Amino acid sequence: MQLNEGWLVGARRVPSPHHDCRPDEETPSLLVVHNISLPPGEFGGPWIDALFTGTLDPHAHPFFAEIAHLRVSAHCLIRRDGEIVQYVPFDKRAWHAGVSCYQGRERCNDFSIGIELEGTDTLAYTDAQYRQLAAVTDLLIALLSGYRRKHCGPQRYRARAENRSRTGL
Repeated sequence: MQLNEGWLVGARRVPSPHHDCRPDEETPSLLVVHNISLPPGEFGGPWIDALFTGTLDPHAHPFFAEIAHLRVSAHCLIRRDGEIVQYVPFDKRAWHAGVSCYQGRERCNDFSIGIELEGTDTLAYTDAQYRQLAAVTDLLIALLSGYRRKHCGPQRYRARAENRSRTGL
């Protein structure tokens, strides 16, 4: 598994508009794993992509009327069959954690990477999901141990091009 410009090579890319730059000098130090299924308890449809891209039809299912207005995303989703879908490059801030706090630090989106597993609170994840989650986690740990901050404004990070090309972040 490899990264190119913050994107997983081989993952299906579905760019989300629901992200922005991390605060200056902030680096990911937390991995947040969520579960998601849309509609609740159903798997495999186009609805997660639609939610994360802001195109969810509130009339397609009664539950969608409650969530279609949300501006949310995750860095990636691991589907039941192990497919990885990436919505936000890892060097950007995805909007997955909402109002949050971890070890006394608020705004977890600032310093975390969000991965969704297609599933529910009551159903076991698949072996394929666990394998892919382990592979992504191993890659992120290896890269982030030598992570150098890439600024969102190109004029601010020219001097860091060496580190950016080395890590892909």
